[in-house]
Amino acid sequence: SAVIALGSGARESDEAQMTELFGAVGKVWTADEKLFDAITGLSGSGPAYIYLAIEALADGGVAAGLPRELSAALASQTVLGAASMAASSDKHTGQLKDDVASPGGTTIAGIHELEKAGFRGILMNAVVAAANRSRELS
Repeated sequence: SAVIALGSGARESDEAQMTELFGAVGKVWTADEKLFDAITGLSGSGPAYIYLAIEALADGGVAAGLPRELSAALASQTVLGAASMAASSDKHTGQLKDDVASPGGTTIAGIHELEKAGFRGILMNAVVAAANRSRELS
């Protein structure tokens, strides 16, 4: 994926050419240059957050009794599948989450633990911290 910013002298043909070039390796968005620190905090640093999540999921599987190799493979595939679904679905991610969280079931029990620990706030804070650091380094 790539995000491009067009300068004041850019033409529509320039945007089309850049989109075609970067589109060869993924999705392309156009955004105002002032958003690039936030983009860095999310998209630039985000893969590391997901690697930590995959590692933690795998460790959880091991703690629950799975062999390390199987647990690591399942964790990676779980994140890949969820990301693919989120990217291709028209549903809000909250609805996708609700679709797999049965009343009184295993998933909602795990979600409850994540919420008690501030999981969403922690990820949001990580993105904001990285964006702030990007601004400092600019």
